[in-house]
Amino acid sequence: MVRAAARRVGPGMAPSSAVRRLLLPSPVGPLFVEYDEDAVRYIHFWPQGAHPPAGTRVEPTRDDPLGWTVAQQLREYFDGARRDFDLPLSPEGTEFQRRVWDALCRIPYGETRSYGDVADDIACRAPRAVGQANRNNPIPIVIPCHRVLAAGGGIGGYAGQWEKGEGMERKRWLLRHEGVPGV
Repeated sequence: MVRAAARRVGPGMAPSSAVRRLLLPSPVGPLFVEYDEDAVRYIHFWPQGAHPPAGTRVEPTRDDPLGWTVAQQLREYFDGARRDFDLPLSPEGTEFQRRVWDALCRIPYGETRSYGDVADDIACRAPRAVGQANRNNPIPIVIPCHRVLAAGGGIGGYAGQWEKGEGMERKRWLLRHEGVPGV
């Protein structure tokens, strides 16, 4: 069960209605959020200036309570007023990936763990497999994969990047935002 202090729709459940999409501004760039009436399914870092798919909104409609909740909670997080998310999540992934994502949600705001720590938490002997599950996290920020660092405290990777790149700057920003020293 993936949680972000979150409720979760069971694995393998089909969306109950059409997918809705929001493109929300954030300090780490535009966030493209996909969800249905039941749960958040994806958050993508959207390229600045790129056109989103048709039907994408910048604000939820009046009859879209989950859209309003997602937008509000992300805004509160970036404003420093929210440390934990309370959203229904339904990330698509293998059973192993979901176990890793559950473990990520147990890492408190402002704290970090190593890939090995996460592997230990789920009784796995393969920190690299944990790294791959992190890389495939479909709901970054809410499922806080940015809180996982390399052994010895190195920054590790983010969104498939190591050391340099836009993804690494996002990870550093998120960690600094949460008050993690030395990143």
